[in-house]
Amino acid sequence: MLNAIFRSIFGTKHERDVKRMRPVVATIAALEPGLQALSDDALRARTTELRQRLADGAQVDDLLPEAFAVVREAARRTVHMRHFDVQMMGGMVLHSGKIAEMATGEGKTLVATLPAYLNALPGKGTHVVTVNDYLARRDAQWMGPIYHALGLTVGVIQHEMQYRYDPEFASPDIRLAALRPVTRKEAYAADITYGTNNEFGFDYLRDNMQFSLDDIVQRDHHYAIVDEVDSILIDEARTPLIISGRDRSAESRAPLYEKVNRIIPRLKRAATIVEGKLSEIEETAEGDFIVDEKSRTVSLTDQGGAYCERLLGIENLSDPTHIETAHHIHQALKAHHIFHKDVDYVVKDLETVDDQGRASLQPQVVIVDEFTGRMMPGRRWSDGLHEAVEAKEGLKIARENQTLATITLQNYFRMYDKLSGMTGTAATEAEEFAKIYELDVTVIPTNRTLGRVNFPDVVYKSEREKFDAVANEIAERHAAGQPVLVGTVSIEKSERLSKLLKKRGIPHQVLNAKYHEREAEIVAQAGREKSVTIATNMAGRGTDILLGGNPDFLAKALLSKKGLDPATAPAEAREASWLEAKKSSTTSSAGGRDARATPAPRASTYRSRTTSCASSAPSGSSASWTASAWKRASRSSTSWSPGRSAPPRSGWRRATSRSASTCSSTTT
Repeated sequence: MLNAIFRSIFGTKHERDVKRMRPVVATIAALEPGLQALSDDALRARTTELRQRLADGAQVDDLLPEAFAVVREAARRTVHMRHFDVQMMGGMVLHSGKIAEMATGEGKTLVATLPAYLNALPGKGTHVVTVNDYLARRDAQWMGPIYHALGLTVGVIQHEMQYRYDPEFASPDIRLAALRPVTRKEAYAADITYGTNNEFGFDYLRDNMQFSLDDIVQRDHHYAIVDEVDSILIDEARTPLIISGRDRSAESRAPLYEKVNRIIPRLKRAATIVEGKLSEIEETAEGDFIVDEKSRTVSLTDQGGAYCERLLGIENLSDPTHIETAHHIHQALKAHHIFHKDVDYVVKDLETVDDQGRASLQPQVVIVDEFTGRMMPGRRWSDGLHEAVEAKEGLKIARENQTLATITLQNYFRMYDKLSGMTGTAATEAEEFAKIYELDVTVIPTNRTLGRVNFPDVVYKSEREKFDAVANEIAERHAAGQPVLVGTVSIEKSERLSKLLKKRGIPHQVLNAKYHEREAEIVAQAGREKSVTIATNMAGRGTDILLGGNPDFLAKALLSKKGLDPATAPAEAREASWLEAKKSSTTSSAGGRDARATPAPRASTYRSRTTSCASSAPSGSSASWTASAWKRASRSSTSWSPGRSAPPRSGWRRATSRSASTCSSTTT
């Protein structure tokens, strides 16, 4: 009661934070007319002036208003986007070493340019951390012109390559436009470096394994901006990054893995624990093993241990001489009953090199990232689990690895002198951020009133009823011409729903780790009229979904149909295809205007949240698929094709009901 009274008088913490920032926003706005009168060279010279002031003893905080105003003007000139006042507030929160909660579509990518520029001025480097290689490359190419106009260098760290942003560089691959290949050390030496959390972490581990300082690629950990901070610093915080090497002594263990694998199907499950203590159930369970789904462990019962001894011809499995066999039995049980094909991993033909250096295609177990749904070729489970899965699938068992270096993401990011982050769902995890990282959370208001609606959860008695209801709802939306996006928790669920839609004759696209190569194309067209897209966990995908279709990807498809490579096609052909695609997407979006959005069930046997959007934004509105987009409803924001001229400023701010497009979002 008292809290409610205090909030009504003084406002919430976030409202007070925003109120304190408004005078600074006004100061930044007052500098704008003077900067607009400067030439491009004079604007670039401001960076030199700001750095000189730092050298003369000024503090970075003292430069914030002028630095933010300079970035706003550079963005207006180069990428035709002007930071809104709320984006300025987001930049201030990030600069202060806090977490900014901003709804999807509020322009977090653009917001990051403000603190990235300011904190790069001392010359110690700024790291902008994203959740996948695509986003790191896209954001560097997209925001690169801003930094370049201000005289800063930009690096990009990818899984197998690294680049510097260079608008003068002509790349033969259109996807790598303005990205010049450089060494790893050069990419990190840039003023601002974009990359993924995993690549930053693994490079740190590799640096700690070097014998010479000349081979170290990273600089000091000065300042980092983490995109989708809740996904990286909370969900994946304790995920260990491990660098391992081949254990030559493990080659002879393959027969043991195969021998143990043969007896696993003969063992009988005693119980499956969802909630409860293992020791209490062991006393009453009849069978050979118990599966604990919550902790993802398997335990042999006394009966199961005795049965394994008889099957393997061992007198006492608990004897120290057989401890390795006992370990393999437990790992094999986990491989069979905890780790499932097309959910936790897929089997795919990959190129391998044998001990003689000969390359060949061999089926291999490829881990699927539980947070992003992406395949992770080259990654292996440790402690013999990967070998147990290989034995289960009847594949050639590779030699075991031994750990050479390891660190968790949590420990890695705690090394930065200043850490900040942005996401759409930080407030709900504010307590964890404060306890683990000592990071405060500030909720930034949206630039316009949210137009998206959160509908209540829909709960079903069984999974079969849930999927039938989802399939019926999709059929209804499809018939009305609405694009439908369906989120699933695993490849298995998406395949199951796909079969139901095929029976109903509904054309659709499936996006999961099995079709990694086509994911960007599938996502980009999820907003076309009558399109149905089924996708697994989409954390950090980041591809724009434009209502009516993404003309960039449509243009590439048109070029391919004409037998032209989009990367090498003549400029005239690319321009003609882009105009044709733009016309097609506009027509498609306009054709769906009469459809009115109604709730599409995001159904779960236990709990769910239904999200549907009825945005009145102009045709061509977009929303980026991010981890936070799955956790709460969000508003679309106007978008256009990179490289094209920007729409009128009034078009960015105005929403008209006459051009409303509708879509449904369903998650199972």
